[in-house]
Amino acid sequence: MDLARPRDIRITCAPALAPWLSQEMAPLELPVTARTKTSVTTHGTWTDTWRLCLELRTALQVLYPIKSFRCRSPDDLYREARSMAWEEILAPDGYLTVESRVEHPSINNSMFPNLRLKDAIVDRIAAETGERPDSGPQRRGVVVHLYWKGERATIALNASGRKLADRGYRRNPHKAPLQETLAAAIMLATGWKGQCPLALPMCGSGTLAIEAALIALDRAPGLLRSTFGFEHVRGFDEKHWSALRAAARRRARKTPSVPIVASDLDERAVAAARRNAETAGVAHLIEFYEADFASAPLPSSPGVLIVNPEYGARLGQEELLQPTYERLGSYFKDRCAGWSCFVFSGNRYLTGSIGLKASRRVPFFNAQIECRLLKYEMWQGSRE
Repeated sequence: MDLARPRDIRITCAPALAPWLSQEMAPLELPVTARTKTSVTTHGTWTDTWRLCLELRTALQVLYPIKSFRCRSPDDLYREARSMAWEEILAPDGYLTVESRVEHPSINNSMFPNLRLKDAIVDRIAAETGERPDSGPQRRGVVVHLYWKGERATIALNASGRKLADRGYRRNPHKAPLQETLAAAIMLATGWKGQCPLALPMCGSGTLAIEAALIALDRAPGLLRSTFGFEHVRGFDEKHWSALRAAARRRARKTPSVPIVASDLDERAVAAARRNAETAGVAHLIEFYEADFASAPLPSSPGVLIVNPEYGARLGQEELLQPTYERLGSYFKDRCAGWSCFVFSGNRYLTGSIGLKASRRVPFFNAQIECRLLKYEMWQGSRE
């Protein structure tokens, strides 16, 4: 099976992150040929997917298509997949995971297409080699992705294996943490890349602070991962992969030139954030404090400040949280002259209590909650 031929690589992301994913593609010199709400398409080789897995901060999966065909039934799926040279992709003693997204009237059990595709792959390898590879949901080997809609099906290799959001450092999530890819997108949306001080009151388990530190260092997020799906595909070139990682390490800076300050009123959140930062290797770059946002230390020079308060998703919480949002408005006016202040929230009623006019509103989704990143420019002296 030819994996050297350039193909249309589909990179998936969470809803509303496609603009930031597209922005990340420019330094990689890979074209954006198409974009949807939850994906970006580029054109490249199998080894280009390795670089995408290493470098992208806002992506979830990197899918390299290997066959597209007309598919009207599960039998068509089995027959077409059975004809493919899977023995060139998966070792007989390897491990296989099949995932799928299917919209077809013949399917009323979402796991059935996975089973048929898995059987086709394993049966083909058994016929060619006399051995049957193991399979299951653990994603610790080759991961095959099926997209079947209407009468068209595409089988792809999931180069990432586990989702790229799983950096491996968030071992102490505390409560309601931001996903790593969302935190990275928020940082990109603020425009902060380590050029000025950063303050993060209400830091929670530290995901924003850690992603900010990685951005400031220009450290590829994939360097934190121990394994990817592409490493288990036959013909994996370990020397080429080592060279990509080595180049990313050489490019990364040792320390940011500006302070990153993170604080939270909850001592358990601060402890979790510090432990997560230690796992990510950036704890020495972040100043952590246990304090209410209004009294937390700020860097001596103005920069970017980001707050991620609770949204009040449960009934009755809005009334309890409204005073906090009112205090945020006073805090911005009293202590943040010269700062670019951002509030990430999923509650328009509560953000209205801030009492300031946002100069920018960037849409996001946190799981199923529609959110906004609101920007408040706190001018020093008169605006003129």
